[in-house]
Amino acid sequence: MRVLWTLPLVLVALLAAPDLALAAEEAAGSPNWGIAIGAGLAIGLAGLGCGIGQGLAAAGAVQGIARNPGAAGQIQTPMIIGLALIESIALYGFVIGFQLQGKF
Repeated sequence: MRVLWTLPLVLVALLAAPDLALAAEEAAGSPNWGIAIGAGLAIGLAGLGCGIGQGLAAAGAVQGIARNPGAAGQIQTPMIIGLALIESIALYGFVIGFQLQGKF
């Protein structure tokens, strides 16, 4: 239970550290502080969601092949196409993160 509270606190500390380091250089009330957090969240959440989706897709394909080894060819091709489409979502998050970082 202690780990469940420690992980979010460490995450908040890591997200706040760059903002605190730059606070002395920027004017008070700068509107750009959230752009870096948004860029990090765009990449992080896209990677997290795609990782979960790819894991579930691969698990389903492996279970299907294990139950019917003769259908491996019919399962493998749609699985690879699906994994490529899932990976494109992660690339969209990557691009959005870079676009947000360019506004900073």
